Amino acid sequence: MFKAFLNAFKIKDLRNKILFSAAVVIVCRIAANIPCPGVNTANLKVYFDKLSQETAGNFLGMIDLFSGGALQQFAVGALGIMPYISASIIMQLLVPVLPSLERLKREGEAGMNKINQYTRYLTIVICIIQGAMTAIAMTHPERLGLPSALPGQPLVSGNLSAFVFFSVIILTCGTMILMWLGEKITDKGIGNGVSIIITIGIIDRLPKAIAQLYDMYQSGGSGDARFRLPHVLILVIIFAVVTALTIILCQGVRKVPIQMARKTIGNKIAGGSTYMPLKVNFPGVMPIIFAGAILMFPPMLLRLIPSPQIAALQQYFNHGSYSYMVMYGALIIAFSYFWVSNMFNPVQIADNLKKEGAYVPGIRPGKPTCDYLDELMTLITFAGAIFLCGLSIFPMLLTVWLKIPYAVASFFGGTSLLIIVGVTIDTLSQMESLLVMKNYEGFLQRGRLRSRRG
Repeated sequence: MFKAFLNAFKIKDLRNKILFSAAVVIVCRIAANIPCPGVNTANLKVYFDKLSQETAGNFLGMIDLFSGGALQQFAVGALGIMPYISASIIMQLLVPVLPSLERLKREGEAGMNKINQYTRYLTIVICIIQGAMTAIAMTHPERLGLPSALPGQPLVSGNLSAFVFFSVIILTCGTMILMWLGEKITDKGIGNGVSIIITIGIIDRLPKAIAQLYDMYQSGGSGDARFRLPHVLILVIIFAVVTALTIILCQGVRKVPIQMARKTIGNKIAGGSTYMPLKVNFPGVMPIIFAGAILMFPPMLLRLIPSPQIAALQQYFNHGSYSYMVMYGALIIAFSYFWVSNMFNPVQIADNLKKEGAYVPGIRPGKPTCDYLDELMTLITFAGAIFLCGLSIFPMLLTVWLKIPYAVASFFGGTSLLIIVGVTIDTLSQMESLLVMKNYEGFLQRGRLRSRRG
């Protein structure tokens, strides 16, 4: 593998792509460390340290995750790339529903450019909404169901209304710049730009998590949280196992055999046997994001109702509680099927196979093939959703059972690990392709890519 990295820098095009991506990532990290005007960063750090466990489950925790910790400084890039992701998800869901967007998609590159333009407009709207919410959370945290700032330690200074107004403008501009930089990485760098920006932001939190783990080891913990060397070794083994399972989840596919009708084209005979890969985790990390976003709002709404009986229901939505885990898992499974039902079109796939003279052995073309693919994808999605559910809840169980800080436990599954593994695999695959194309040894010493070259 080290030889493959060295080979990557021997190829001028690939070296330029890697260096360009690295330079853009540095700019993004700088934007994540420049505070907005009027913010008391010292008081804000104390406030977030106090909420290190609680913010994991609300919208501030979700934004902070995707901004790479920029929210803890209320930096220019505090919203990160999350508004653009939200806008992209909404547009993907609207395309199959709205006929006008469906027609644009069929127009090819020109239509997709128009959809991308609508996505950017929607990103600005979402930035304004999220920017206003986060700015209000800095001035009056209790309005959004968060604990109040510590007495004598205000999070912002100056005119609060002016702070909210200018912060919304600054945060919106910051997100749009990050979105533009992400697109530049995709065009001129290596990998998917938006995904890489998110991944680097998550990895940026890793040193702090390791430091917390080391502090627990040094202090030995207290009470039920005693921490010794065997515990560290067990956690390392657990991390390795969970990472391996996450890779299996991201890479797992069900191969559906496809028989192509043999055709004579010139002096060559085309056709034969191939397969259609159906991903086990077809929706990726989206069900986790949807489930977490949905569970943010009930506690916020319950706090607005002045009733002791209603207020008592808030405990069921506390992040890390068993009731929260059950609802979280159920929503992940539900959104997994929702995403597949919107994005996987067995009717179109069956029609395309029929037009190309291809068929699934033992299954008649047309509607029988459609029904077969639909049933098969339902079974695959169930297995993937259960796996995804367990992977998402596991960090919470580590926090509840072993008293491990959520900042550390979050790397043992859930959104963080899925994004890191998925983006790393995708980026290495692109580098592998470029290396193989230039007749260099890639990252895979054995396997399918090497056998094809042989």
